[in-house]
Amino acid sequence: MHQSKAQRISSFILLVATLIAAEEQPNYAPEASQPPYEATPAMPHSFAWSVKDEATNNDYSHQQESDDKVTSGSYRVVLPDGRTQIVTYRADDNGYVAQVKYEGEAKSKYPEYRTSSSSYDNNTPSYSGVETTTASIIPQQDYKDPEQNARYE
Repeated sequence: MHQSKAQRISSFILLVATLIAAEEQPNYAPEASQPPYEATPAMPHSFAWSVKDEATNNDYSHQQESDDKVTSGSYRVVLPDGRTQIVTYRADDNGYVAQVKYEGEAKSKYPEYRTSSSSYDNNTPSYSGVETTTASIIPQQDYKDPEQNARYE
């Protein structure tokens, strides 16, 4: 099988291009994929907080403890239907396990929303100091662009 001179040159160029492409591949070090920091061990902690605002029907809380190996706690919230949802959880090397329970009976009518600010008690918007103006839109009638008319005359 004989190749023409052009075919041999094309084959040679293709071979050289392949070798150059193979050489130009970056060689990433294995360390490049590791994070630039060392993980710090978990620290023991404990906290608790709660909110109970009768005026706005807000009632919820959260508490948690951890000894740096096991984290456990619970949170609770009064739902709009009147029931209280209580979630108790534990997180450790085996994963996160939560137990959810409800206390109370669901009400068919939700409580009325109330704000804690007396300025909103009457639910009437206040527009004091706001100036209003009335604008009229008058359609343009038979507008003719003088330049456009000059071009077509």
